[in-house]
Amino acid sequence: MTDPEIQDIQAYMTDLGQRARAASRRLARASTAAKNSALLAIAERLDAERAAIAAANRRDLEAGAAKGLDAALLDRLELTPGRIDAMIEGVRQVAALPDPVGAITDLDYRPSGIQVGRMRVPLGVVGIIYESRPNVTADAAALCLKSGNATVLRGGSEAFASNQAIARCIQAGLASAGLPEDGVQVVATTDRAAVGAMIAMPESIDVIIPRGGKGLIERISREARVPVIKHLDGICHVYIDEHADLDKAFAIAMNAKTQRYGTCNTMETLLVDAPVAEAILPRLAAAYREKGVELRGCPRTRELIVDAVPATDEDWDTEYLAPVLSIRVVDGLDAAMDHITRHGSAHTDAIVTEDYSRARRFLREVDSSSVMVNASTRFADGFEYGLGAEIGISTDKFHARGPVGLEGLTSVKFVVLGDGEVRG
Repeated sequence: MTDPEIQDIQAYMTDLGQRARAASRRLARASTAAKNSALLAIAERLDAERAAIAAANRRDLEAGAAKGLDAALLDRLELTPGRIDAMIEGVRQVAALPDPVGAITDLDYRPSGIQVGRMRVPLGVVGIIYESRPNVTADAAALCLKSGNATVLRGGSEAFASNQAIARCIQAGLASAGLPEDGVQVVATTDRAAVGAMIAMPESIDVIIPRGGKGLIERISREARVPVIKHLDGICHVYIDEHADLDKAFAIAMNAKTQRYGTCNTMETLLVDAPVAEAILPRLAAAYREKGVELRGCPRTRELIVDAVPATDEDWDTEYLAPVLSIRVVDGLDAAMDHITRHGSAHTDAIVTEDYSRARRFLREVDSSSVMVNASTRFADGFEYGLGAEIGISTDKFHARGPVGLEGLTSVKFVVLGDGEVRG
């Protein structure tokens, strides 16, 4: 699966990075009209090349099945006609989003007479390392392009043919708009040495965004010489407070767990305040049973849900990404927040309560990238937040936190406007 012309991976990656750096300077000064023209041309080319993309994807699926990839991974890999539709529509949606580059905010006069503000600017070159889903190639390219960044994309070996077919459409769209084809480059080798090279190229790549399993992200975080925007786990909690509306609590707890199991914003642990546990847990347990969800509970939970499996210490620290739910009965808000502090992953946590003061405390004291009141954790998503699209969800505190959309792919620089002022 490696291009036979690539003999020296380090030399290849160095050249790729240098070309990306050169392209980034052109993209940083590209007009919104030019970027939108490229995005719409990419969408048109993806539409025109449906058959070629589907054929490449079939080759990947056949190779994956021959290698024994499990059904879940093959499902993530597959590009159905509907998923190709969604990929094309996603690119068009990014074209319709406001361009953050060049926006000046907080412009204010200083006593000296100068005006000081902040201007949004691209990060430069964004490296993205991801697994399985070939639609990420188009999504990531579109977001980086609209935010004025060049990007280097390294997809998983299982999606090599699909990613290369999509890359050809992207580069054709860039060329048709007069933008550099090197603005989006998909690494043309499955050699894992390419990943090691990418994360050690600070002279060419400004930030790395890993999207994949915990092992991949841990490795990149440990070895990278380039700043990393990441999240390791999505251990999300819903806390049902003593003062919750129990009908709201039921709907939220069901949706947060069962709307989709394999996403990072799915609830993995349900915390229930002791005074309402008897009123809500048997009702929830019956509904979860109908959905086929395995319940693992603390001793107080198992008094109310007799068929719950005893929860272990490991359960509180596990992102299941499956129809499995841990449940703990707690004594009040402080106990709930203490559990989240000790076992959470700083992704998304929610409280269900009608008590304003408790809601305010939860918002203020729970240190996660998204904190919610009376809403499902499944809303922790760039599209749902009005960002239009996202390149991932960051649980870091620098440089971006939460869903990373166009603004998260930019930085700011100070700008000063004067009229001949000099400092005395």
